[in-house]
Amino acid sequence: MTPATMNMDPTEAATPPAPGRTPAARAAVRDIVLLVDDVPQSLGALQSELETEGYTVLVAASGEAALQSLDLVTPDMVLMDALMPGLSGFETCRRIKAHAAWAHIPVIFMTGLSETTHIVEGFDAGGVDYVVKPVQAQEVRARLATHLRNARAVRMAREALDVGGHGVVVVDTRGRTAWQSPRARQWLAEFLPDAPAAAQAGWLDGAKATCALPGPDGRVLVARRLGDIGMGESMWLLDVQAGGEAAPSRLATASLTPRETEVLSWIAKGKTNRDVGDILGLSPRTVNKHLEHVFEKLGVETRAAAAALASRELGPQVR
Repeated sequence: MTPATMNMDPTEAATPPAPGRTPAARAAVRDIVLLVDDVPQSLGALQSELETEGYTVLVAASGEAALQSLDLVTPDMVLMDALMPGLSGFETCRRIKAHAAWAHIPVIFMTGLSETTHIVEGFDAGGVDYVVKPVQAQEVRARLATHLRNARAVRMAREALDVGGHGVVVVDTRGRTAWQSPRARQWLAEFLPDAPAAAQAGWLDGAKATCALPGPDGRVLVARRLGDIGMGESMWLLDVQAGGEAAPSRLATASLTPRETEVLSWIAKGKTNRDVGDILGLSPRTVNKHLEHVFEKLGVETRAAAAALASRELGPQVR
């Protein structure tokens, strides 16, 4: 890892540089790419090429090191060697996809394996693509740009659902949960507390336009089928209908502590962590810890979603 890479603020990640972009413009917006290879020196030329093109490049020499890196920085893309000592690239990818905060990261495998079984294993593990070693920098750049663009579009759509507080579930051809918004995850955990996450979509009948799931407290979870979205997957919009009484607000049922409520209120007013810390006499790190608990309790994943929810439900208190 170069000194420049180590000092890069991961929040600066943005769109990949377009052809002809000036060096100054490239320095202003940088996507982060994590290269994972047990012989990282073999990727020196690729690393240099990507850095020249405006990417911030991080390097990990093993699957274990890659997972440790993800605890510190969330990259926009992972280029992963398929065969490594210890955790293989396939197993590392499975662990990345099993982690809610990392599952959205596209993984491209770099491999000398060209057998169909190996290629299929890579896709089954959650990879979006693969390149054959020795890698060609021009080919990698083209694939990176395409997958980053697609991942960004998906992320923006999911963040829009998150901010709006919508409960959305995507079900695969086997009736398993392929993806769910934070709100949907919360509702399904409430109505099906004993069901494994992958099996929580079992009550959705693709032959029907709407399905209903009664809850023990008199509420009903209603799902409306929005249609197919490709590859045999279907999308459902969830809503909870209260039995006789208005459903309590998300803030009312979130069990926020007084301090968490204070932090959320100031965040909704547009204050930074440092601002909130100065106001409440806390360190920015402590503010961030409170926010992590707030996100979990509210069933959201982003700061914008929490702020929008607070503005909607607290009203004048945050203005």
